[in-house]
Amino acid sequence: MLTANYDTLGVKPGDLVLDLGCGFGRHAYEFARRGASIVALDAGADEVFQVRNTFGAMAEAGEIESTSGVAAVQGDALHLPFPDGTFDRVICSEVLEHIPDDEAAMAELSRVLSPNGTMAITVPRFGPELVNWALSEEYYDVPGGHVRLYRRSILFDRLRAAGLEPFASHHAHGLHSPYWWLKCAVGPTNDENRAVKAYHKLLVWDIVKGPRTTRVAEKILAPVMGKSFVVYLRKAPQTSKVEVAA
Repeated sequence: MLTANYDTLGVKPGDLVLDLGCGFGRHAYEFARRGASIVALDAGADEVFQVRNTFGAMAEAGEIESTSGVAAVQGDALHLPFPDGTFDRVICSEVLEHIPDDEAAMAELSRVLSPNGTMAITVPRFGPELVNWALSEEYYDVPGGHVRLYRRSILFDRLRAAGLEPFASHHAHGLHSPYWWLKCAVGPTNDENRAVKAYHKLLVWDIVKGPRTTRVAEKILAPVMGKSFVVYLRKAPQTSKVEVAA
């Protein structure tokens, strides 16, 4: 289940890509399949371990040529261990809402992006997320949970302050918002609820099979109530200072 559009991001074979907050690797695997060299970084040791193992399994299955162009590392979003301008593409999906000092994380993302590179940032959309917060305190008030809601204007202001300029945006996962509203209504950890189990089965069917029915529904629902907001960015042009002799 991909949140970002790789064509909008401009991914090409041979690109060097950073997936910050990779989780269990859903975006990183697609970059590797497209021939990019990918560094998947996460704060969690379990996530990094699984991503490394999956890269190995993909190489054995012939999904990717080898593991020489892929890596999974544990790291801190506020102190990325890479030189300035390292990456052609950067993705940070559903991460910034978890980080108290999101502006410092944005500055690091901007720092490691190459001058001609592109970046995709995804965060929970304000409206659907507000419903989740209203329905359940347990949804966000947990260790490592969400610490803020993003309005589009605030997100753009902070990204621009970090030296990034948006050039495209869209919403994604319209089918997922009602699922999370339902989960929050019955309790986010109540996975045995019949309605929750039935809806989860529908989402798995959609992800695995991609039937036309759900694809059409997703296309209609995403702009209206997509759970994620996706923005694509480039580095803002640097303005040079000209000294005038007295």
